[in-house]
Amino acid sequence: MGALKLSLGLLFLLLALAQAGKNFQLFRQYILKQQEERAIKEISHRLRLLVQASAPTTWIPPIESTIRQPLDHFNRQNPFTFNQRFWINEEFWRHPDGPVFLYIGGESALSMFSVLSGHHVEMAEKYGALLVALEHRFYGASLNPDGLEDHNLFYLSSQQGLSDLVSFRLFITQKYNLTVNNTWICFGGSYPGSLAAWFRLKFPHLVFAAVSSSAPVRAQLDFKGYNKVVAESLLNPVVGGSRKCHEAVAEAFSTVDSLIHAKQMEKLAKDFHSCAALTEASDLVELVGNLASVFMGAVQYNDKGVVWGSVAGLCRIMTNSTGSPYQRLMVVNNMFLESMKEPCLENSHKKMLEELRSTNLSTSGVGIRQWFFQTCNEFGYYQTCEDSTCLFSRLITLQSLVDICSKVFNISLNQLPEAVAFTNEYYGADLPKASRVLFVNGDIDPWHVLSVLKNQSRSESALLINGTSHCADMRSSCPTDPLPLVRARKRINAQVGEWLELAQKITGGS
Repeated sequence: MGALKLSLGLLFLLLALAQAGKNFQLFRQYILKQQEERAIKEISHRLRLLVQASAPTTWIPPIESTIRQPLDHFNRQNPFTFNQRFWINEEFWRHPDGPVFLYIGGESALSMFSVLSGHHVEMAEKYGALLVALEHRFYGASLNPDGLEDHNLFYLSSQQGLSDLVSFRLFITQKYNLTVNNTWICFGGSYPGSLAAWFRLKFPHLVFAAVSSSAPVRAQLDFKGYNKVVAESLLNPVVGGSRKCHEAVAEAFSTVDSLIHAKQMEKLAKDFHSCAALTEASDLVELVGNLASVFMGAVQYNDKGVVWGSVAGLCRIMTNSTGSPYQRLMVVNNMFLESMKEPCLENSHKKMLEELRSTNLSTSGVGIRQWFFQTCNEFGYYQTCEDSTCLFSRLITLQSLVDICSKVFNISLNQLPEAVAFTNEYYGADLPKASRVLFVNGDIDPWHVLSVLKNQSRSESALLINGTSHCADMRSSCPTDPLPLVRARKRINAQVGEWLELAQKITGGS
């Protein structure tokens, strides 16, 4: 039990950082912490049930170790390697022929909770699976001390990440003497959701099937659709949105833009508790991005343990009768800072660039420098506000976001379209033509518009869940889950069962 309290790490890899502002990163870290605390409660409850049933109560934590991986899988003349972290949970495995459930890491550190909590763990218990999880290269503890230097980031890519999965699969196969009777199914959410689908697509002989949750498989440079979904969600009564809320948010940000054009920088800095004066145009972009991030985060992670930070919670604030919409936006910002335990709003663009240029290692949390590099080098995903449907400031432009690529990594705007086009050509975008892949999305999640939303074939199917947010299906079941989510998990569970039955027929297993 003590090991649970001492091993605090990140639970799920919910996606890809929004590029709008630092507030989104704070929001995301807060959500991950909430998820982890929930996981600890789940495991503690399970242990209590074992005690009550007079079952053995010695809790054996998952195996944590590392595998030595080539730095460059595509050049065997390169002698450099790195240690990649993984976890194994044998608790539910029906040895020797039980399946293997592979949980794929992404743009954050992993922890032992990746094999202890979540819907994939519930299914592992039902189907007698061996649970394994691999941390993504260059995130968490899976990199060398000089791993974040510019010359090493060349080896950070989804293609190298998939090759890491190939090596890891071989390692686990040899460690446990696995055979064709051990069916591999992989799981991932967000960017790891894309990796799960791509692993099945590129290496169908190694993984039998994949559940791909909230996966933005279509790379897009100017992701204007993100904030379009945010606007639609703030209108959606299913999650607590309304026309009044939508209009209030739009009016509040219109006022912010008007004050910017009127050069009322001191007022804006005071009203929104800026840590420093707003002296540069780029600081203003940070300010509006930070304010927008609160609403973007509330939609993306709707109803995940942050009462005020849900769509319904924010709309209650934005539609009350106290003050103007601009003043209510001030209230939202104050509540956000208080919840995050932040003394002020950090709007310095200079400090943000310094943070992204830093090569100091951190074995926990989100890999901000690493993920920004991947967006510049592979995916784009820049959430802009130049479309007429966007509720936020028109200062959030594509140019303002991609400037980071050139200033931090010396990647020019001209290189980005080609990089995004290559990614889509290599993987097939939202028409990957894979087999035995289930794409799961929530229609409140802004990322769902870059995923596969309709059945592509009998074995490449899609599930869109009404009223749910990013990676909601990956969490452990809860009595308060909405009915569409409950039904979706049943369908995912049934699909996994069908795959395992099919695998047995193919291999002739018992």
